[in-house]
Amino acid sequence: MKKLIVFLSVIAFTGCATMDSQNGDNAKTKKGAGIGAIAGAVLGAAASSKSDRGRGALTGAVIGAAVGGGVGHYMDKQEKELREKLKDSGVQVSRQGNDLNLIMPGNITFAVGKSDIRADFYSVLNSVAQALKQYDQTTVRISGYTDSTGPLSLNQRLSEDRAAAVRSYLLAQGVASDRIDSAGYGPANPIASNASEEGRQANRRVEIKLIPIQQ
Repeated sequence: MKKLIVFLSVIAFTGCATMDSQNGDNAKTKKGAGIGAIAGAVLGAAASSKSDRGRGALTGAVIGAAVGGGVGHYMDKQEKELREKLKDSGVQVSRQGNDLNLIMPGNITFAVGKSDIRADFYSVLNSVAQALKQYDQTTVRISGYTDSTGPLSLNQRLSEDRAAAVRSYLLAQGVASDRIDSAGYGPANPIASNASEEGRQANRRVEIKLIPIQQ
C-alpha cells in the first residue's frame, strides 16, 4: 500500500511541476486526477481492514482520480468560457488549483465613491451570470475591497455595498441565491501599494471566486 501511495504521489507532484510548461486544459485535469488519486488511496486504505488495505487503496485511487479529473475538466471548461466572454472587458480571470477568480476593477464597475453598478458594465455581468448558470456546480463568493484612503468605516461600508450590489445583480439574472454570498473587506488584502494612484486604483475592486462544489 505504501508503495502505491508513493507512486501516486510521484505522479501528482510531477503533474504539478510540469503544469506551468504545458498549455491547455489537459494539464490541469491531470493534476486534479493525480491529487484525487492520492486522496482516494489514503481514504480507501483507512476504510479497509488491514488485510484488504492494498485493495482498498487501489479502489480509492481509481475513484479519486476519476473525481479529481472530472472536477478539473469541469473547471477547465468554465475557465475557457469565462475567458472568451470577458475578453477585452477589463475583468481579469485567474486560477488557483480548481478555483477561479474574477477581478473587477472598481473604475469600470462603479462610479467614484458609489455602489451603484455602472450601466455600461451590465453586459459584462450578464456574461458572468450566463456562465454561472451554465456551470452551476460551483459556489460563488463575492468580495468587495477599497483603497486605504478615507475613513475606515466608510471604506468598509462601501466595500460591503459594492459586493452586495454585484450579488443582487447576479440574482436578478437568475443565478440561484443559495450559491452566492458576499462580504466587504474595506482596505484589507491589497493587491498593490496604496502609495501610488495606480496602486490605489488596483485595490478598488470586486472579486468573484468560483469554487467547485465537489472537490
